[in-house]
Amino acid sequence: MNELLTYIVQSLVDKPDEVSVTERKGDGETIFEVRVADGDMGKVIGRQGRIVKEIRVLMKAVAQRKGKKVSVEIVD
Repeated sequence: MNELLTYIVQSLVDKPDEVSVTERKGDGETIFEVRVADGDMGKVIGRQGRIVKEIRVLMKAVAQRKGKKVSVEIVD
C-alpha cells in the first residue's frame, strides 16, 4: 500500500523526487505520513481538501479489502 500511495502522490506533484511516505503503526491501524515539497502541498490537498479526501477514500478501500485500517496524513 505504501507503493500505491507513493505512486499516486508522485503523479500529482511537480517534484516527485521530494515525495516521502512513511508508515507507522498506531492503535490497530497503519498511519501513512506524506511529505512533499512546499510548492506541491496545494496540489496534494486540492481545493477545499478534495484531492486528499479522495486519496484517503481510495487507501481505506484498498485496506478494507485486506482487512486492515489505514489513515493518511499530510505533514508539513
